[in-house]
Amino acid sequence: MGTVAENIETIRARIRAAATRVGRDPDSVRLVAVSKHQPLAAIREALAAGQVMFGENYLQEAQEKVAALGQGLVWHCIGHLQSNKARLAAEIFDCIETLDRLKLARALETRLTELGKSMPVLVQVNVGGEAQKAGVAPEKARQLCRELQKFPHLILQGLMTMPPFVADPEESRGCFRRLRLLGEELAAQGLLGRHGPVQLSMGMSGDFEVAIEEGATLVRVGTALFGERGQAV
Repeated sequence: MGTVAENIETIRARIRAAATRVGRDPDSVRLVAVSKHQPLAAIREALAAGQVMFGENYLQEAQEKVAALGQGLVWHCIGHLQSNKARLAAEIFDCIETLDRLKLARALETRLTELGKSMPVLVQVNVGGEAQKAGVAPEKARQLCRELQKFPHLILQGLMTMPPFVADPEESRGCFRRLRLLGEELAAQGLLGRHGPVQLSMGMSGDFEVAIEEGATLVRVGTALFGERGQAV
């Protein structure tokens, strides 16, 4: 495996190729570098290669990295977030991709109001219906998106999903397509798209090209970028 910089360039080339295959603008797809359990040195390598958007799963680890690396980076929460951790999450993250229940929305809104800060959020949808995974059921996503309109500091930008793990990326295509169609349906109902193009966060190291072909605008890539996970800071 190459250096972090080489891996980023390879991934960017694969993103461009996947978007071009289906007639999409490659600039409509952004790379979220999944940096959980990666040391600061690896993140600094990515920064030097021009990567500024990073995804973290764990609050304490993210807090330490944000404090160490300073301003100019964009931090996405991509892990399950407990409502009692919402105050800290509102302070350190720039986007929450895993909003899946009203209780969490209320907690985030309360802290964001105190901070005088607005935050982009995505609704996590459990498209695959896996009991062990977080996310709102697809049939309940409309109601949650409707409720989120009541919170002025939450900027609802789109949807996120993690499909069931499969060896063949093509087997994830159906899940990605269902998320895109759900996003289109919610946009047609006026529940998404009020703050710009609908964002769809889907696709990881093994299947991000298929996700892009199905409409992903954010791809969360860790292993293909950093290699196997290192030790946390």
